[in-house]
Amino acid sequence: MDKRFVVGIADMKMARGDGALITYALGSCIGVCLYEPRIRLAALVHIMLPLNMETNRKNPLKYADTGIRETLRKMEEQGAMRSQIVAKIAGGAKMFDVPGSGNLGNIGQRNIESAHLVLRKEGIRLLREDVGGNVARTLLFDAQNGQAVVRSFGKPELVL
Repeated sequence: MDKRFVVGIADMKMARGDGALITYALGSCIGVCLYEPRIRLAALVHIMLPLNMETNRKNPLKYADTGIRETLRKMEEQGAMRSQIVAKIAGGAKMFDVPGSGNLGNIGQRNIESAHLVLRKEGIRLLREDVGGNVARTLLFDAQNGQAVVRSFGKPELVL
């Protein structure tokens, strides 16, 4: 894991063989780890919102629906077979308690539901997840073996 690639908010990066992908500040956002073990291709997308309702779609990676699909497309361009890709997700916390706001205060839950739905529709098997709660997470994804590690303040490290 010599090479580390930082994935920003509403961003995606890929690594093949060696290297690791890392994203910080997963509060209500979701980190979606996609892995094709046959060619050891890893992709990590950091999504902010559940659905892309932008008319111009300036950044499809910002949203669960378009971000996951765009990442899968790019993986297939690199030789990944859709039937071999598996997923792990982390994030979707409820970071703020907004009284009287309905679903506005729980964007994390809506992100979780959207990620689940898109993965299911795209035929991608979700292996493990660490979602919900009320703490931010850091997600580290190893391209060598597809292992994801979640770090949260005050909690033990969790291997997905």
